Amino acid sequence: MSPVRLSISTAFLFLIFAIQESVISRIHLPITGFSLYLAVLICLIALEDRNGAVVMGFIGGLVLDLAPTSQSPFGQWALIFTVIGYLISSNMESVGDFTSEPISFVIFIASGAALALSIYLGAGLMLGQNVGSFSRALVVIFGNFMWTLLFTPLFLPLIRRVREATLTSRERL
Repeated sequence: MSPVRLSISTAFLFLIFAIQESVISRIHLPITGFSLYLAVLICLIALEDRNGAVVMGFIGGLVLDLAPTSQSPFGQWALIFTVIGYLISSNMESVGDFTSEPISFVIFIASGAALALSIYLGAGLMLGQNVGSFSRALVVIFGNFMWTLLFTPLFLPLIRRVREATLTSRERL
């Protein structure tokens, strides 16, 4: 991942985070809310190569750690998304190329967002955070999964185009 592409991707993640915090989080959906940022970050991680996925996961987690609304210890999101980036990139060959099939890619993004929230819940419990009741956490994870399944097809083509526009000629090969 080139430094220019890294800075463009970081600026794009900050833009998506600003949209998430200023618009999306203000909309009250039934069951629970939707995290555009998680869905976009999982999508970008899945479209990257091995090193790019880990770096994108770390940068994306760092953006969440810098959020003023974050109530988690600093570095928790960066650790979670670095691990998710590693897991996705190291298992990409065994899973196959699902990014070319839109339905399976949408299911993968929704499952990745649910996995990220589950890991966050587990890490919060290990760190002694007050995460609320287990049933409420399951409702939040299921609701986010459901809304991600419904909304991801709307913005997935835009994410692909933005990523393609940031690729250098060496990375397109």
